[in-house]
Amino acid sequence: MTDTRPVATWLTDMDGVLVHEEDAIPGAAEFLQRLTESGCKFLVLTNNSIYTPRDLRARLAESGLDVPEDRIWTSALATAQFLSDQRPNGSAYVVGEAGITTALHQVGYVLTRSRPDYVVLGETRTYSFEAITTAIQLIVNGARFIATNPDPTGPSPAGPLPATGSVAALITRATGVEPYFVGKPNPLMMRNALNRIEGHSETTVMIGDRMDTDVVSGMEAGLRTILVLTGSTRREDVERFPYRPTRVVDSIADLVDEVVPPPPEEE
Repeated sequence: MTDTRPVATWLTDMDGVLVHEEDAIPGAAEFLQRLTESGCKFLVLTNNSIYTPRDLRARLAESGLDVPEDRIWTSALATAQFLSDQRPNGSAYVVGEAGITTALHQVGYVLTRSRPDYVVLGETRTYSFEAITTAIQLIVNGARFIATNPDPTGPSPAGPLPATGSVAALITRATGVEPYFVGKPNPLMMRNALNRIEGHSETTVMIGDRMDTDVVSGMEAGLRTILVLTGSTRREDVERFPYRPTRVVDSIADLVDEVVPPPPEEE
């Protein structure tokens, strides 16, 4: 890195940076091993709200990647943290799966369809028309609208699948109410991640594969950003954006040798 302050903390996206579907990207295992051996603080971030950190740890392990459960930060966890800060011990009606329902339970939220404080829209592979209808009715009756992330589609072996952002647009069209999106590109997710591991923006790098989520949220949170070309954004796409990453590299493998033990903390 060309900045004067050494990197002490690393944040990295998961899909497109460490894995493609169920396959590890070359260099990812070595990068994670170097992080662990060096003693650097790090978190793996994902906008996917379907799975719990335990589920994601198992998924990564099947790909040959060793990431402790407490080193995984999801949009579901960020959403639960946000709601707990805003309205402690509140209530929510959730459209989503175990990732978001578990996170909300852990912060003391009650899940109900009886006059909830919030409607929380997460990601699921089986969106129910009945559940979406209930969400619309609750929002019309005054529930606040929260969504875990704005991603319009998600990947699958057969092609793109509708994701949280697309369903949020449907609900907004029906209610006239825009959701508050907690996940990337909201820099709130980055700041919560930094707080979780006591990192500092001046000495933290965010690695991602998308200009419109990973890079912009890292930049807006004051972090150095590295774009890898193993995911969504191609090299020729970078110039189309009004902002730039700190660096562009081919893959996570190019960063293995840059992970060094963090400098001692000043007293």
